[in-house]
Amino acid sequence: MKHPSARRPALSSLWIAVAIVPWFVGCATPIEPAAVPIVEAAPAPAPADEPAESVAAAPASPATPAASAPEDAENFVATPIDPVQPERPVDLYDDKAKVDLWARVRQGFGMPDIDNDLVHGREQWYAQRPDYVQRMTERGSRYLFHVVEELDKRGMPTELALLPFIESAFNPQAQSVARASGMWQFIPSTGKDYDLKQNIFRDDRRDVLASTRAALDYLGRLYAMFGDWHLALAAYNWGEGNVKRAIARNEKAGLPTDYLSLRMPNETRLYVPKLQAVKNIVSHPDQFGLELPELRNHPYFLSVPIERDIDVSLAVRLAGVPLEEFRYLNPQMNKPVILAAGTEQILLPYDNANQFTQALAAHRGPLSTWTAWVAPKTLRPADAAKQVGMSEAALRDVNRIPPRMLVKAGSTLLVPRTARRDNDVSEHLADNAMIALAPDVPPLKRLTLRAGKRGESVASVAKRYNVAASQVAQWNKVSASSQFKAGAAIVVYVPNRPATRVAAVSKSGTRPAARPVMRSSATPKASPVRMSRK
Repeated sequence: MKHPSARRPALSSLWIAVAIVPWFVGCATPIEPAAVPIVEAAPAPAPADEPAESVAAAPASPATPAASAPEDAENFVATPIDPVQPERPVDLYDDKAKVDLWARVRQGFGMPDIDNDLVHGREQWYAQRPDYVQRMTERGSRYLFHVVEELDKRGMPTELALLPFIESAFNPQAQSVARASGMWQFIPSTGKDYDLKQNIFRDDRRDVLASTRAALDYLGRLYAMFGDWHLALAAYNWGEGNVKRAIARNEKAGLPTDYLSLRMPNETRLYVPKLQAVKNIVSHPDQFGLELPELRNHPYFLSVPIERDIDVSLAVRLAGVPLEEFRYLNPQMNKPVILAAGTEQILLPYDNANQFTQALAAHRGPLSTWTAWVAPKTLRPADAAKQVGMSEAALRDVNRIPPRMLVKAGSTLLVPRTARRDNDVSEHLADNAMIALAPDVPPLKRLTLRAGKRGESVASVAKRYNVAASQVAQWNKVSASSQFKAGAAIVVYVPNRPATRVAAVSKSGTRPAARPVMRSSATPKASPVRMSRK
């Protein structure tokens, strides 16, 4: 994670960092969590003739110095290093690198085994789906070396390296219905607790290095809390407070407090048996009729430092790597630009990383066609697009603005660079950028009505004013099936349009009797009234 006080040296003084496993191309599977794609790495739309900006943009940080290659860039050869152990040189032909990584994983197992019907059921489930196991293990082969290195550094059991198989099928782009994201499946609140930034530019819950660091920090804390890895895993899945309460219930009842003895939801009860089943398969794949991909004990990807903002499309081209592979290694990016102030490095396969550093040093011309712009006031997307010199459709697309929404003041938008807007995005925006939207509807005014002699239902009021019954219920703090008593006050909000009075005249030339006029006000004036509910 980037710290505000950290300053990165120039590119020529940086070594390329390393981390992870032999290269196999994984593929999606229908029973895995849905992927969250990053925005296509497309070039920015060509800006129109830039209009004179009548609305001032938010103050920007001082411009980052223009990118320039070091004098010896052509002769500079980056030296790969392992980010977990930077003092150790990386040699893919060393005898240690030729060791079977799966054997290393097996040697590091340290948790007590579970042997019950739940474990056997999951073993059978995996054994009946060899294609799924193959895709899952091949995808995980990108990251497994790095996770094992981190576990060894911390002295933690290597069963934890298999946990992403359970959480996400080792899919760093996975997102659950509960909004958990990444291969370690952090929910937003826990991600924030462990310094995983989540904003419009990036979601570090999907960052391979950051999420692994956070997950192992969290698991280590849970183990220190419970003194038992099975209970720590239950807390990782269910929440530490729930596990503490389950233990307290058993203690009060004089019952055992181990994992298998606690009363817990089915998902948590199956959580450790799933991990045990994967552990058994890794230990003896032949006993289940399965094959594991060959993995060697050396890094799969390199970590390349980023000094200036650079378009994803350009980075992919300079590295000569397929966009899909780039996404697997850098899934945290939400936009088609990599921000140097928020992303210290990108991950690339070993050979592609070396190609990227050489091509970047030789590159001449702009690195990024995008920058950030802060809306100075609440604007319609069409007006914001005019301010920044791009089409409304392009603005909506790259910033994911739905139809009929306003961009609220203070929102950060990704816009094309121009001669007047040519700065790299500041660290403050890279870490804290947000976008706030509001419905593009006319202002509303409050009407206070009185229910007639027969009363009124929430549904009938909603139908009369062409709004949802749930909305009327919310305005009046009742349920959608409630019935208003005769004379009860009913609050509704309607568009604040100028009122026009038309005097209706009957065929006989006489005016009909006027209906009672309802009182309207800008603020609530009715005293609380009793409502009857069905």
